[in-house]
Amino acid sequence: MALTAQQMVDKYLEAEVAVLDGRSVTFGGRTLTMENLAEIRAGRVEWERRLAAERARVAGQPSGFSLADFL
Repeated sequence: MALTAQQMVDKYLEAEVAVLDGRSVTFGGRTLTMENLAEIRAGRVEWERRLAAERARVAGQPSGFSLADFL
C-alpha cells in the first residue's frame, strides 16, 4: 500500500519528535542518536514540498514556473 504525501509528512514528523524526545544511546560519555535528525528533517521538507505541489495541482494553481515562446 502506497502512502499519501500527507501520511509521509506525518511519519517524518513522528520520527522527528521521537528523536527530539531522546531516542539515543550513550557510549563512553558520548550520546549518539540512532536516527539522523538532519536526514529526517530533510525528508520531511521534501514531503512537505510534494504535498504542497499536490494540493496546488488539485486546486488548479500554476506549478510555479511557465515556459516562454520567443518566436
